[in-house]
Amino acid sequence: MYQLDIVLKSGKNLAARDRGGTSDPYVKFKMGGKEVFRSRTVHKNLNPVWDEKVSLLLESLCEPLYVKVFDYDFGLQDDFMGSAYLYLESLELGRQLDVTLDLKDPQQPEHKLGTLQLAVTLSPKEGDFQDANILFRKTWKRSTKQQPHQSVRLSDIHRKAQLWRGIVSISLIEGRNLMPMDANGLSDPYVKFRLGYQKYKSKTMSKTLSPQWREQFDFHLYDEHGGVVDITVWDRDARKRDDFMGRCQVDLSVLSKEHTHKLELPLEEGEGLLVLLVTLTASAAVSISDLSANLLDDPLERQNILNRYKLLRSFHNVRDVGVVQVKVIRAEGLMAADVTGKSDPFCVVELSNDRLQTHTVYKNLNPEWNKVFTFNVKDVHSVLEVTVYDEDKDRSADFLGKVAIPLLNIRNGERKSYGLKNKALTGPTKGVIYLEMDVIFNTVKAGLRTLTPAEQKYLEEEPRVCKQLLQQNFLRVKRCVLFLINIGSYINSCFEWESPKRSLTAFLLFILAVWNFQLYMIPLSLLLLLVWNYLRVALGRDPRHGSMVSAGRAPAIAADTLWTQVGYASTFNWTVPFLSCLAIVVLSIGTVVIYFIPFRYIVLIWGVNKFTKKLRDPYNIDNNELLDFLSRVPSDVQVVNIFVLRKLMINFRKNELSKFREAELTKVKLWK
Repeated sequence: MYQLDIVLKSGKNLAARDRGGTSDPYVKFKMGGKEVFRSRTVHKNLNPVWDEKVSLLLESLCEPLYVKVFDYDFGLQDDFMGSAYLYLESLELGRQLDVTLDLKDPQQPEHKLGTLQLAVTLSPKEGDFQDANILFRKTWKRSTKQQPHQSVRLSDIHRKAQLWRGIVSISLIEGRNLMPMDANGLSDPYVKFRLGYQKYKSKTMSKTLSPQWREQFDFHLYDEHGGVVDITVWDRDARKRDDFMGRCQVDLSVLSKEHTHKLELPLEEGEGLLVLLVTLTASAAVSISDLSANLLDDPLERQNILNRYKLLRSFHNVRDVGVVQVKVIRAEGLMAADVTGKSDPFCVVELSNDRLQTHTVYKNLNPEWNKVFTFNVKDVHSVLEVTVYDEDKDRSADFLGKVAIPLLNIRNGERKSYGLKNKALTGPTKGVIYLEMDVIFNTVKAGLRTLTPAEQKYLEEEPRVCKQLLQQNFLRVKRCVLFLINIGSYINSCFEWESPKRSLTAFLLFILAVWNFQLYMIPLSLLLLLVWNYLRVALGRDPRHGSMVSAGRAPAIAADTLWTQVGYASTFNWTVPFLSCLAIVVLSIGTVVIYFIPFRYIVLIWGVNKFTKKLRDPYNIDNNELLDFLSRVPSDVQVVNIFVLRKLMINFRKNELSKFREAELTKVKLWK
């Protein structure tokens, strides 16, 4: 085994690929056709200085290092700027060499595309190299004002698991005097944002040069010194490729933290400007530790966290909802992914956009990780996903199994086994995983967060057109329409006096209801319905509640549109008790307000607020609280998982109770 230390110093006289006669170069290192390193991008420079170091662990020196340089183009395919080979067999062991690589284009070898300056050191290495696929990168700048810092770079899924240092909150407000791209002198603009691998795309505004987006989103900040947010503006064209309208950048390193900055950014290579609000917020970030270093097991530390999220601090840092800790203990009976009948399993834990992973246990179907993962909770309705992969050096990791656990279904301190499922979570796969979880959150903050838009996942795959899914959705819509048609037919039959007894009863109820109707009765009726369903659930008479449903019956319930797709299943039927309790609080407040305050005053207050909101806060981003609340309603798969998890909890408690009873009986017999 060898260790290859490479310092990517600088480039000289690189090829110009942009219209302005410059380039935005970055460098890729490849070995065996696999990318092992990618440098940062230096914008608008043909003589860039990187000063980045990478250490590679090699099994042999036969394979040369392939170096490629590209010009970064956001939203477009990056332009090739040249390549070169570094032959490792010619290097001397234990001696640092300064190497100059001449960049060339294999299609046009006579053209010179500049040079790269490297410092290379090759040294023998001894020891355990089971983590040889991991490479460590140390980046620094020549400026004396900044201290050196380290970050871990992993390939593909490893790279997405870096620890983040803060949150970048961006509000896209508006655009002014943008470039006309259509024949009518207008455009259909939208904006793309990128910070590292994190991306966001705004909605498209039709036929305007001064669009009002009013959108807010968050990026994670992985580098404590900041980063550069690349922004491009595009014109939507359904008939051909979208047209480029300009670009700009936000250098986060020059912005102060814990302060909202209003930025008016002129567009380069285009016309007009964008108005943004950018806020950098420091965070405790996510963390990984060994089982022996568990913070929540320390009574003092646990009390500090409980004090941090107590009710008296409900309006202090509203975005910090809570914290969740996951202990990944071990797995048993995993699927064999290698030809040897073994696997090299590692575990990835995800919560929204946060991803962390364990180390790899090699040649084992019953691995023990004993790792503790700590995440900040921004939305208590998030789902914790734990996925087991098989590591493969030659290609992407193989999927072995997955479990998804809603935070609201976590029982603190319970160590349980979960059966692994397939990627779609629709069926079981081989193996179980043992987890222990704790979640601590502030109820008021969680309730307020429920009435705001849910966080968008950066790495979420684009939805694919699926014939089976389209058919299922069509059948759901069909059942809903038939249900409404049946209700309409039933009401119409009362008007037609098809059944005199039923029509007379409906007529008397109509007169009684209209004569005694008050507006506050609407939220009061919904409140009483919630209480009634709670009593049914508490007494065990509601067959739809998860505590009364077996795992075999769960798919049939998930297919019932009226109970799973509209918010009734999660709210009125107490499938998600937190949502039901929040609905009770809101309906109680609404009933009291409508009962004591005349309705015209309520409408007047609402209208004054609507008309003056723009004057009071020109950059306010509107949202619909009801739709945000309904967006937390679980999907069919999540409802099935909730039912199955509750069933497992009941069985777990029954098993524990039976074991306790057996132990007590044994003690009695021994005593006798």
